[in-house]
Amino acid sequence: MWDELLQDILQGNVKSLARTISLVENAVDGYQGLLERLPAYPTKIIGITGPPGAGKSTLVDSLIGKMVEQQKKVGVLCVDPSSPFNLGALLGDRIRMSEWYNHPNVFIRSLATRGSLGGLHPKIIEIADLMKAAGFDQVIVETVGVGQSEIEIAGLADTTVVILVPEAGDEVQTMKAGLMEIADIFVVNKADRPDADSFVKNLRLMLAPAFQRSEQAIPVLKTVASQKEGIDILYDAILDHQRLVQSTDKKFWLLAEKSFQLIQQYRMQDIRKAALKKEWESSENTNLYQFIKKYLS
Repeated sequence: MWDELLQDILQGNVKSLARTISLVENAVDGYQGLLERLPAYPTKIIGITGPPGAGKSTLVDSLIGKMVEQQKKVGVLCVDPSSPFNLGALLGDRIRMSEWYNHPNVFIRSLATRGSLGGLHPKIIEIADLMKAAGFDQVIVETVGVGQSEIEIAGLADTTVVILVPEAGDEVQTMKAGLMEIADIFVVNKADRPDADSFVKNLRLMLAPAFQRSEQAIPVLKTVASQKEGIDILYDAILDHQRLVQSTDKKFWLLAEKSFQLIQQYRMQDIRKAALKKEWESSENTNLYQFIKKYLS
């Protein structure tokens, strides 16, 4: 089964890709062997993140249109908040991308966070690598935009685009340290709203110290995604950054971060909180560090 699925994926068969993603999501026996045989592909991952209501889905929809216009094959992973009842994705935002679902050059997959505290899917690295192997020119990952997903996406994406809106001033102040570290491109969406120019100016002033420490200034761009305004400039900025990444050490930090996340995930896969609770209930040990010592050997 796995050999056949791998060959189908490498040939761009989206039905086999969809099936394999489901098998990887559910950690079906043998999936790791398939992943170990995936060839390296140069496809870049674009991370789109930002607070709820910033217009991420509308902007992704416009980006897909731009890429399709240039005859590109596009893979899209949309990470949604999980339903508290069945851990399935709540797919309301995906309606905005409905025109692309049957397009031959576009593959869209919604993933639930499944309770992941960071806001990304626990198997997002593996699924993104499957997408790359399927021969897409670009892979877009749109996050749910809550918790630490803004920081987590930096460990996955070659280019991280942070979407904000003009009213997000206070939010930026509380998030700015993390945002400055992970954003490769800032986008102020809904830039037809009042005070957009003032917000862009203040954002650039806030980022000025980071510009001085970096060889490359972080672009701050304006878009009105619902009108497809500014999308051409944004796409050019993404391509420019992707070319830049090839000549910097960020890609090695990216690989190191992915390696760390996967090693951590695999080492922890047999440990369950419920089992730890039961063990504490029957343990006479009162020292937390003595208790965990056996799990660290």
